[in-house]
Amino acid sequence: MSPAEKVVAGIDLGGTAINYTFLDERGEFLIEGLCEHPARSVEGPDVCLTQITDGLDVACRAANLDRRKLVAAGLDTPGPASGSGVLSRKGSTNFVHPAWAGFDIRAGLEKRLGLPVTYLNDGNAAALWGHVSIFGSGNHATSVSAIIGTGLGGGVIVDGRVVTGRNGFGGELGHVLIPHGLIPGIEGLVPACNCGRTGDLESLCSLTAIRRTLLPHFLAASPGHPLAGEEIGAAAKRVRALAERGDPLCRDIFRVQARALGLFFDEMINVFDPDALVVGGGAMETGPEFRDWFLGEIRAGMPSQREEQATLPIHVMPQGDSAGARGAALDAARVVRERGL
Repeated sequence: MSPAEKVVAGIDLGGTAINYTFLDERGEFLIEGLCEHPARSVEGPDVCLTQITDGLDVACRAANLDRRKLVAAGLDTPGPASGSGVLSRKGSTNFVHPAWAGFDIRAGLEKRLGLPVTYLNDGNAAALWGHVSIFGSGNHATSVSAIIGTGLGGGVIVDGRVVTGRNGFGGELGHVLIPHGLIPGIEGLVPACNCGRTGDLESLCSLTAIRRTLLPHFLAASPGHPLAGEEIGAAAKRVRALAERGDPLCRDIFRVQARALGLFFDEMINVFDPDALVVGGGAMETGPEFRDWFLGEIRAGMPSQREEQATLPIHVMPQGDSAGARGAALDAARVVRERGL
């Protein structure tokens, strides 16, 4: 049991699970790794918010924490949503129930918990955790994080704070256009993104991009490859494991993704001049040989930098599974400090 009297919760609402953590006023996280509860967002706000609240009680018991010590909670979810936590009226993959359209999920949870609740999208929350894990709290550093998953999430942290922007779209890094024509091996490819853009980062650097674009492109030139006879969705899920074992075609797919990240990071360097770059997601949740190879390919994809930029570190996101919950807790702790709660 934490001896601290004030604790904040971090709540990461995903598509199938809610992950919880707790951060006390000493700066100590009270849960190591995942503490999950089933997510029921497909059933609408009432059921989902009840599930979040019930899961918080379960997490408190798991952490041997008196819930009366909670002074605030941080929530993160996938988007699209405003910076204050109002979900898009057009819906999203994770919030398909019609009652979610335009729903203020932050305010709804705040009412249920009877505690102040802060909100970040999941990419920004993970980016905040990655930043603090490198630089600590209360810093004035700048970092840019890219997190590779089904899509491409991430965030920008300036002076230790998340850049959310006017409408909450700050850090939508997957939809930044990159000069993809500079990447070798994809000549003639037209990478389309679900957002409607062509040639943004997510259109090449995501699991969706592997399934929709990159794997079909490379298999067309290698019809005898073992993945050629499989259903494309199932085949796409095997690409990383084969790449780890050195399969040339699958390595080429990840090389394209790394080179795309290199071009993207070059743009971010020239906009923010950051203190660090951070990469997370599936490509990083591998063995050290593949991870180091991938990081090397990112650097190989970056155009020549000024001398003072060439040594900019690229970090791997630590504890990626719990990064969202930890970032949400850190954001809640900031608000507690600023408001004197």
